[in-house]
Amino acid sequence: MPFQITINGTSHQVDADGDTPLLWVLRDVLGMTGTKFGCGMALCGACTVHLDDSAVRSCITTIDSIGDSKITTIEAVGNTPAGKKIQDAWLAHEVPQCGYCQSGQIMSASALLASKPKPDRCRYRRRDVRQYLPLRHLCPHSRSHQASRAVGRLSHDADRQSVRARC
Repeated sequence: MPFQITINGTSHQVDADGDTPLLWVLRDVLGMTGTKFGCGMALCGACTVHLDDSAVRSCITTIDSIGDSKITTIEAVGNTPAGKKIQDAWLAHEVPQCGYCQSGQIMSASALLASKPKPDRCRYRRRDVRQYLPLRHLCPHSRSHQASRAVGRLSHDADRQSVRARC
């Protein structure tokens, strides 16, 4: 069945079954391989994309559930202000290692930053905000600490001592 979807600002007509996960449409039908397959059960976060600016797992998001929503993938997230800030912070804190989980982490972090331009680092340490990336992404190289620091760098409170005192 043909579906009209908008990805990274470009309209695409794809012929796929309605229950086909968005991940496979991106990778296999459209050849956009920046979004990774990890577990297929929405547990690891490697497949995270934005659906109307919210982070979603593309491995469980079916093509027929998208409707008129706009999809942003790792290939275009750097064109957004939040995505650009996250990518710069990722490099400054040397987060990437093998890079497999990085696209999902960057997508979640940029969605967080877009919705909360000045995140509170203490809330993440206490795990109050369930959408925060290290809590919802699996990285085989244990790079979650560097990812936390990269997002924390963008926090309104750059003074680590005052953050530690409050947490």
